[in-house]
Amino acid sequence: MTESRIAGPSDPQSAAPFDHHSAECNADPVGYYRAYRDKCPVGRTDAHGGFVYTTRYADVVRVARDDDTFSSARATAGGDGTAIVIPRGPGLEQYPIELDPPAAGDYRDLINPLLTQDAVAKLAPMIARHTTRIIDDFVTEGSVDFVRDLTNPLPAAVTLDWLGFPEAEWPKLAKPIHDIFAALPGSERAKRGGQGLAYMDERIRELIHARRAEPADDAVSYLVAQRRPDGELFGVDELVSVIGLLIAGGVDTTTSLTGSTLVHLSRNPEQRQRLIESPDLLDGATEEFLRVFAPSQSMARTARADAEVGGCPVSAGERILIPWVAANHDPAVFPEPEQVRLDRDATRHLSFGIGSHRCAGAHLARLMFREMITQVLTRLPDYQVVEDGLVGYPTKGNQTGWDAIPAVFTPGRRAADAAAGGAPALTRPGGDRELVVEAVTRAADEVLEVRLAAADGAPLPAWAPGAHLEVRLPSGRVRQYSLCGDPADVGGYRIGVLREAAGRGGSVELHTVAAAGATLTVRGPRNHFPLVNADEYLFLAGGIGITPILAMVREAGRRGTPYRVVYGGRSRASMAFADELAALAGDRAVLLPQDEAGLPDLAGLIGGVGDGTAVYCCGPGAMINAVERVCADAGRTGQLHVERFAAGDDLEVAFDPAANTEFDVQLARTGVTLRVPKDKRMIEVLREAVPGLTYDCEKGYCGACETRVLAGTPEHRDSLLTEDERAAGRSMMICVGRCSSDRLVLDL
Repeated sequence: MTESRIAGPSDPQSAAPFDHHSAECNADPVGYYRAYRDKCPVGRTDAHGGFVYTTRYADVVRVARDDDTFSSARATAGGDGTAIVIPRGPGLEQYPIELDPPAAGDYRDLINPLLTQDAVAKLAPMIARHTTRIIDDFVTEGSVDFVRDLTNPLPAAVTLDWLGFPEAEWPKLAKPIHDIFAALPGSERAKRGGQGLAYMDERIRELIHARRAEPADDAVSYLVAQRRPDGELFGVDELVSVIGLLIAGGVDTTTSLTGSTLVHLSRNPEQRQRLIESPDLLDGATEEFLRVFAPSQSMARTARADAEVGGCPVSAGERILIPWVAANHDPAVFPEPEQVRLDRDATRHLSFGIGSHRCAGAHLARLMFREMITQVLTRLPDYQVVEDGLVGYPTKGNQTGWDAIPAVFTPGRRAADAAAGGAPALTRPGGDRELVVEAVTRAADEVLEVRLAAADGAPLPAWAPGAHLEVRLPSGRVRQYSLCGDPADVGGYRIGVLREAAGRGGSVELHTVAAAGATLTVRGPRNHFPLVNADEYLFLAGGIGITPILAMVREAGRRGTPYRVVYGGRSRASMAFADELAALAGDRAVLLPQDEAGLPDLAGLIGGVGDGTAVYCCGPGAMINAVERVCADAGRTGQLHVERFAAGDDLEVAFDPAANTEFDVQLARTGVTLRVPKDKRMIEVLREAVPGLTYDCEKGYCGACETRVLAGTPEHRDSLLTEDERAAGRSMMICVGRCSSDRLVLDL
C-alpha cells in the first residue's frame, strides 16, 4: 500500500471566531477544520454576518439531504446574491442548484439525460482528442504551466464543444469562470470576471435562439427542444441559467482537481510511479483524489424553521455552512484521513455533494480528469512542478485550486510523430464485462473455486500474476478476488472464494449465486500486486491469500528464479489449493496447518533472506501486519510486497441474498410495470427502461439514485437513510434496495 501525508495539524486561535476564509484556514483547511471538530464540531460564529458551521461528515450529510429544513433558495435567505455560499456572492440565479425540490426537479430532469454514465461514455473519444491536441502544443517544449496550458483549456474545450459553442469563443467564455474563482473579491481581476460573465450570458442567449432556429448535434440543441411536464418549452432565461451552471461546473472544478493531483504526484513520485506502472489503479484512485482535493470546499444552506444540528440549535433564517472538505477528512468515516491512499475505497466522499443537489456532471468530471492524468503520466512521466512558481487561490473558503503550476519535463513527441514512430498507445482502464460461471468446485472447507469464461468462448484479456478481478454481485456489492489460475489459459479465469459467515455479506452472496451458467459482471483484470524481477522470492501465504501466491509460484518456476513458499492455515482441511501448490513447488513449499504446526517463524524466515530477495505476503490483516513489523525490524521493508483488499464497504447493510424475492415496479410517470427477478438488481431493470436515470456509486451510499416511493414497502439496503426515513418509506436508493411487498410504485 502506498500512502502520502498531506497538510499537518493546526491549532485554532481561541480568540478568533470561526472563519473559513481566514488566513489560518487558507494555510491549512484540513487542520483548521480538524481542530474545530475536536473542540467544538458544530458552533456559531459572528464572521460574515453570522452563521452556524459544521465539521462532521454525519452533520454535513444531514443538512445537505434535508431540503425541507435547510433551503438552497435565495428567497429563503432573503436579499440578493448567491445563497449557497458564505458570504453571499453576486451573479444570476443558477438553476437547479439554487432551487429546492420540487421546483428543482424539472431542471434536474432536463439535464440528467445528457450526463448519465452511458451518455458521458460517448464523449470519451472527443475528450481524448482534445487532450492530445492540447498536450501536443507544449510537449516538445520541456516546460509548461499546467493551469494555463492544460487543466483550464481542456475542461473548457470539452464543455463548450459538447454544448455547441464555436471553438473561437472557448477561451473568452472559459476565462471569466477561472478569474472569479482565482481572484480576490472586489479586485480588478474579479471585476473583469464579472464582465466576462455578462458576455457569456449574452452568448448563451444567442446560441439558444440559433439552435431553436436550426438545431445541431450538440447539448444546447437538445436542451432547447425539451419541454416541461405541462408541454411548454423551457424559457430562455431558464435555459441561460441552466447552461451557465453547466459551464461553470464543467470548467473550473475539474481544473482544480487535476491541478491539485498533479502537484501531489510531483511531490510524491512513488505514487506517480505506481500509477504509471498500474494505470488501472487510477480508476479507484480518482475517488481518493476527489476526497482529498475537493474543488468545492464548502456550500451553505438557510434554515427554514428552528432546528438542531449536532447538538447546536439553529434558528429559522440562520445560515449554516456545510464544508465538504471537513466531511471528507472526518476520521469517523475515513481512517487516517490525511494520508493519501491510492487503493482506499473513498467513494463515500462528498466532493460531488449529496442529496437533491449532488453534482449532475460527476461522470463527466471523472472522465476529463482521468484522461488528463493518463496522458500526463504517459507522455510527461518525469514532470516536476517548480514549487517556487506555484500560485494558489487567494482564498479557499468556498473553492480551492491553483492559478499557476509551472513544471519542467523531458521534451516528448507530438502524437502524430509518436504514432509514426511506433510508440505504444495510451493504456486506459477497461470497462465492465459479463462472464459466465463455467464451473464451481470445492477447493477446501468453505472455499469455492469458480471458473469464469466468456459466453461466446472468446479469449479473455491477458493478465499477470498478482492480478485480480473486481466482481459486482447481483446485490450491487463489489468484491475483489485474486486470479489463481494460469495466465497462459486465455479461455477462462479462476478465483477462490472463502465463505466468511461473519463477514460483510459478499462472500456469502457469491457462494449463493455461483452456479454453472450464472452470469457475473466483472471489471479487470487489474494488477496492483505485480511480481517484480528479483534474484529470489520468499512467498508467504495465509488462508485464502494463497490465490495470488499460487500464480506467482507458477511464474517463478517458469522464470527459473529460486523461491520458497510458506503457506499457513487454520487446519489442513481449510487450506485451498494445497495439493496444486505441492505439485508445482515440491519441496520448495512448506505447509503449516496451525492446529498441527503452530504459527510460522516469521523472524527466522525473513531474517534469512538476502538483499536480492523479494518478499511477497498475502493473507489475513493480522498476518500482513506481523510481516510488516518483522520486515521493519530486520531492515527489509523495501523488499516487502503486500496486498490488502480495502474493506471500504463496512457501512453495507447485512442481508441474506437467498431471501430475495421477485417483485413488480410500476413507473408512475409512464404507467409501465417492470418485473425485477430475484437474481437481478432493481437498477439493472430500471435503467433499461428509464432514459436519464441518475446513479453513481451503485453501493447505496452516495445518494445519487434516491427515488420517491409512492406505494409499496421498500426494503432498504443502503447506508444513507436514517432510521426514521427508512420507517417512513417515502424514498429509497434504487441501486441496492428491493421490495418487501409484491409491488412498488416509484416516481419515475
